[in-house]
Amino acid sequence: MRRTDRYRYPIIMTLLVLLQFTVRSHLGGDRVAPDFLLLALLIYTVRAEPGKSAAAGLILGLLRDALTPASFGAGMLAHTLVGFASSWAKAVFFAEHMFVKGCLFFAGVWIRNFIVLFAAGRLQGSQAAWELLVWSPLQSLTTALVGVAMLWFLRDWLQPRRSIA
Repeated sequence: MRRTDRYRYPIIMTLLVLLQFTVRSHLGGDRVAPDFLLLALLIYTVRAEPGKSAAAGLILGLLRDALTPASFGAGMLAHTLVGFASSWAKAVFFAEHMFVKGCLFFAGVWIRNFIVLFAAGRLQGSQAAWELLVWSPLQSLTTALVGVAMLWFLRDWLQPRRSIA
């Protein structure tokens, strides 16, 4: 293992956080633009243990809730549950195939949006139906497409290096 290999993931996570706060606003409305923060969490959970993934979800949820104080706590709960569940699910589904990772990204965003609506008490009326059946799947699709494209383009960089013995 080279000395620079341990910096690959932090660089990619930092890039995704920067994309969230710089590029995301130019990729369409808030409802359909890819969620780079959640994508960073889901990429991390593919390689991490469930406990560490839940802690990372809690931190990202706190960051997200600090930006939207109207429903403070809903994002922390949602990101923590999604981080834990996706880390556990990757062990069940062997998330080494690109299609499975895309499905994991899609489901993670949709479930996060559902939990945020539920925990914030906004799961009533036709607006919630539109949110869960139209906008959330669109955001899930764009996030999954960006995630799969990023994993494909950076596949050599994201693969763990094997030592040649």
